[in-house]
Amino acid sequence: MDYTIRIGGEAGQGLQTIGGVLARVFSRSSFHVFTHQDYMSRIRGGHNFYQIRFSDREVSCPREHIDILVALDLNTIDIHRGALREGGVIIYDAASVGRVFDSPEFVDIPFEAIAADAGGDRIMANTVAVGAVLGMLGMDLGILEGIIMERFKKKGSEVTGRNMASARAGHEYALKVCDACDFSVPRPGKGPFMLMNGNDAVGLGALMSGCRFYAAYPMTPSTGIMIFLASRAAEHGIVVEQAEDEIAAINMALGASFAGVRAMTGSSGGGFALMVEGLSLAAMTETPLVAAEVQRPGPATGLPTRTEQSDLLFVLHAGHGEFARVVLAPGTPEQAFYLTNKAFDLAEKYQIPVLILSDQYLADSEWTLSGLDTGRLRNHDYRLRGGALEGLAGYRRHLLTGDGISPMAVPGKSVHVVVTDSDEHDEEGHMIEDSETRMKMMQKRLLKKLPMIRLEIRPPLLYGSDRPEVVITGWGSTYGVMKELVDMLSRDHAIAMLHFSEIYPFPSTEGFDYLGVLESARLTVCVENNATGQFARLMKAETGYGFDAHINRYDGRPFTLEGLAGELREYVSRL
Repeated sequence: MDYTIRIGGEAGQGLQTIGGVLARVFSRSSFHVFTHQDYMSRIRGGHNFYQIRFSDREVSCPREHIDILVALDLNTIDIHRGALREGGVIIYDAASVGRVFDSPEFVDIPFEAIAADAGGDRIMANTVAVGAVLGMLGMDLGILEGIIMERFKKKGSEVTGRNMASARAGHEYALKVCDACDFSVPRPGKGPFMLMNGNDAVGLGALMSGCRFYAAYPMTPSTGIMIFLASRAAEHGIVVEQAEDEIAAINMALGASFAGVRAMTGSSGGGFALMVEGLSLAAMTETPLVAAEVQRPGPATGLPTRTEQSDLLFVLHAGHGEFARVVLAPGTPEQAFYLTNKAFDLAEKYQIPVLILSDQYLADSEWTLSGLDTGRLRNHDYRLRGGALEGLAGYRRHLLTGDGISPMAVPGKSVHVVVTDSDEHDEEGHMIEDSETRMKMMQKRLLKKLPMIRLEIRPPLLYGSDRPEVVITGWGSTYGVMKELVDMLSRDHAIAMLHFSEIYPFPSTEGFDYLGVLESARLTVCVENNATGQFARLMKAETGYGFDAHINRYDGRPFTLEGLAGELREYVSRL
């Protein structure tokens, strides 16, 4: 069983409400769920859709064809009718869209009229639509009723009861008029799955890593991280500051980190461009910092609500001067959770900036997870606090050490003064001009730290054949579609994927010879959501290896399984 539901309409019509509730019903019914959204950068109007794929097996990417189309306006029917599978169904409210369709795939369900009759208010039409979809699928309303009780308990029993009645009425209506619907949904399995998107996973990873200060200026698609942390700020003692701009945000985070707390900031490419001077300040002062850069298409403001992987080389080289940094690029919410924890650990351990590179697709898409293992998290406090400094006759913030890592004290927590400077400085933190000290500090901050940091970087994941003839390679959010593509084509080809989630320093081949895997394959293809093949260029620069072919998408949309399969098959057919 593998069904796709697409809810389409204008911004403000509630399609996210319908999609979000259905996704939770399916995940709590123990089905695997993958959702993604396509929406315009406006509050009202335009055309948007919310797509849910649910299955009794693991799913991790969108498909092009749909089984149920919930059309909240006429435009949705015009745009998406061609994507309907044979035997698929389009449900719509003829009175609302202003047109009646006689074709057998159309089912007219008067959402607003049913809501007015059953719930006493047309505003509950979305609840009717959710009930109707579950009726078409032959699923009962037990889990939906539980969700309704959770959502409306603060509004009282009357509002809850009216929504319950609206859901039941939509369910019953669908059962009557959709007797020809040919959907077969198995009985729920054991226990519910977690349902999480990429931004929430980064936020949860930060929370579980001891982050106690987050500053940002809202910028789509990174804002969800700030919203997640702000919604839990009171409970967990987190200070969340909406700064006046991104320059202020990164410097606030640096101030908080210097003062002794784990701190983070986040933005998209345009906002991060304003942060780069602060990034260099973090490097010079050796102040730990975690920053999330959630990509969208550029240049300038680009497509604010679309996706792209076009900031990789920008993030790798952002900031003036040479300094150590780490770039991590999760491919799933689960990876985002653990890599955010790793980001905080590396930032604190090596006193460097660590960047989490995500994108709109990963930020907004939801995946089901069986659980998260908090036993894997690292939460070591590398700072010197209180008694740890009392026995020292003196303290030098930038002490020259064998490994380049200086003792990091917390200002105000001991008798010693903590000094640093944005100019080049000596061991005590006071500015200097001589070349000898400059050389020593550069060696300390960069050349001594980088080899140790590189040892912390994990190699790419190999999935599929252990002796592949075809290898597809990608990074970040292309993980899910590449994984399903390997599963799809493995019946006919010895195929595998290499997925990089820890980008810089570039992983060595000592633990896993991924270059040997590539060099022994007959065909290697790099898959990226950008126009110029930025990761392929990075690999060429770091290792000397060049891919046989490239598949690039840069229209602001993610790869679909069928679309990527079609492009790859063209290359495979030439073998």
